[in-house]
Amino acid sequence: MTTTPEAILQQYFGYNEFRSLQKDIITQVLSGQDTLVLMPTGGGKSICYQVPALMLEGVTIVVSPLIALMQDQVDALQRNNIASTFYNSTQSREEQRIIEQKCKDGEIKLLYVSPEKLVSGGFIEFLKHIKVSLFAIDEAHCISSWGHDFRPEYTQLKLLKEQFAHVPIIALTATADKTTRNDILRQLNLENPEIFIASFDRKNIRLHVTPGQDRIKKIIKYLETRPDQSGIIYCLSRNSTEKLAAKLQGAGFSADYYHAGIDSVRRAQVQQSFLRDDTQIICATIAFGMGIDKPNVRFVIHYNMPKNVEGYYQEIGRAGRDGLKSDAILFYSYADVKILREIIADIENPDFKELQYAKLDRMLQFADADICRRRILLNYFNESLTQNCGNCDVCRNPTEKFDGTILAQKAISASIRLKQQVGINTLIDVLRGSKNQHIVENGYDQVKTFGAGREASFQDWRAYLQQMINLGFFEIAYDEKLALRVTELGQQVLKKEHQALLSKPTEKTFAKAKTEKTKTKKQTLSEALFESLRTLRKQIADEQSIAPHIIFDDATLTDMSKKRPYTKKDFLEVSGVTQAKLEQFGVSFIKGIIKVSVEQFKEGATVKGASHLVTYQLHKQGLTPKQIASERAKTESKALNPVTIEGHLISLYQKGYPIDLMHYTSAEAVRDIQQVLHETSSEDGFKPIHEHFGGKYSYFEIKIAKTLLGEVNA
Repeated sequence: MTTTPEAILQQYFGYNEFRSLQKDIITQVLSGQDTLVLMPTGGGKSICYQVPALMLEGVTIVVSPLIALMQDQVDALQRNNIASTFYNSTQSREEQRIIEQKCKDGEIKLLYVSPEKLVSGGFIEFLKHIKVSLFAIDEAHCISSWGHDFRPEYTQLKLLKEQFAHVPIIALTATADKTTRNDILRQLNLENPEIFIASFDRKNIRLHVTPGQDRIKKIIKYLETRPDQSGIIYCLSRNSTEKLAAKLQGAGFSADYYHAGIDSVRRAQVQQSFLRDDTQIICATIAFGMGIDKPNVRFVIHYNMPKNVEGYYQEIGRAGRDGLKSDAILFYSYADVKILREIIADIENPDFKELQYAKLDRMLQFADADICRRRILLNYFNESLTQNCGNCDVCRNPTEKFDGTILAQKAISASIRLKQQVGINTLIDVLRGSKNQHIVENGYDQVKTFGAGREASFQDWRAYLQQMINLGFFEIAYDEKLALRVTELGQQVLKKEHQALLSKPTEKTFAKAKTEKTKTKKQTLSEALFESLRTLRKQIADEQSIAPHIIFDDATLTDMSKKRPYTKKDFLEVSGVTQAKLEQFGVSFIKGIIKVSVEQFKEGATVKGASHLVTYQLHKQGLTPKQIASERAKTESKALNPVTIEGHLISLYQKGYPIDLMHYTSAEAVRDIQQVLHETSSEDGFKPIHEHFGGKYSYFEIKIAKTLLGEVNA
């Protein structure tokens, strides 16, 4: 290792600091230890292995499930001068031999492969002849049959520890509950791994759930307020994707459809068109998404309810990967639930079928809930949020709450007395004092809390318990017959250390979201510049046949729009700009920023640094400070003094603009003035010097001499 993680981050990725947990994970990987990382989409998982890859001796092998995904990742890395490539079935044997030789020669730092390619005999033998520094397994949840996206080929990755016992493994996933997490560790045979669990709270994604009536009308109304924004609409069936895309096209939107039933060439075309911002909206089944590395997806809409919370979370995670505000909208109806239950009914394995039914029930509870949806979502992944988010549809349109602490204590106490081995229905029967056969045979009617909750109906108790699960007082043990387990937060409620605010069961209604605050003039100007830069980015991307985000993502353009860098030095201060990106695109974007800033200034807007830029443009035409002031007076409401223009020119020179200050003075004048400057206190100002020469040299010439003297003494 020859440098620091921070230096690598700045040099190759253009960021000044790591996000939460990234530095700790990188330190763990560099120490040679196995690691499991759970980090939401957009949280910066790839940095956790890309930075170590650039610091360790040898090649990092990255296991990625889809060819399109690895190609996109490699494109982005190569743009930042990172030695990386992929190895897959689209290449000829000769191309693969060249890659193998480059790996042997130490010319490649990251090599992306599919799981099936990695475990093939020939490839394993090749790896034994090169220095492998690290195995990075992306989308690691695919290894678990408990997960929502099980892929059998991932299970073969267990041979990595058998064949390369001393090479550390980092397994990464954006979504995995406790059961799936443990399965990943077991199947990969990780040795004493450190487990890092980042917060699953994607604060930039606004959650909204609404009934399924008039879905198309609601979607069109929503899209009309978001022109030119990219989004994905997930549908349950292939037929629905095609019909919805046709309706959106008919309404004037740039839309297409994607599902597993279309041929591979067509799928690749749709995907590329979306990545390159040629198509704005994709109506798709869940077959679409994992292979999409597109940071500027501004919304994800579920036309139908997903079958489980893990899938829902991963799909909405495709919105706002750049950290900017995005929407997740879920339409649901009991007709959707009926279809999903019919699909699950065809599963042959009874235990797996029961598990899928339970997960569907949790998804329904999420859709039906009248408490903060973000709290429900985070609790599902065993993360407690003690305060409401204030940004989901429930928080924005709150229902009336009551102190349900005593109710919650009864339920928690009953669960503990039942040794936390029963599910919701049995717990309710005990609370309500039911004498049914199951209760009596198991002796549940003998526990102290039997009948402690007779005041509430079965349905009301079910609603209350669903809220308690959603609030994080209980978690469901899916692999242990759906038993309710009391959480640490639940224990706090029992001990009266935390209040349980519940909603009375009512018929679900959805109110309109509160209106957004009026934008300031500054925000409006920044957004106008952002749109101009987005257009410029698209032009450059089309010329180079690459996805726009590979140039700069929306977050970088947003920072650019706020900072308005007019020089290369300032451009490097923009988040996400590397030296390589500056050299490739800096001049074009700086020119674009200057052009828009000057136009906005001339239209009467107050724009940082724009007045100097107008002066600079007139200076390039050969005008003197007096002529520049006169020319600007013709179009600007506020007259400028020539002295102000002189100040602009000196400031521009100091910032690196090609201003020839000697054009306004002579070598003799500079020499005379600098000699006096050496003998004069700077606190006296310029007046004594002006008087010393009897007015022979102007104040502008004195300022020029001092500016040039500062360079000599620097």
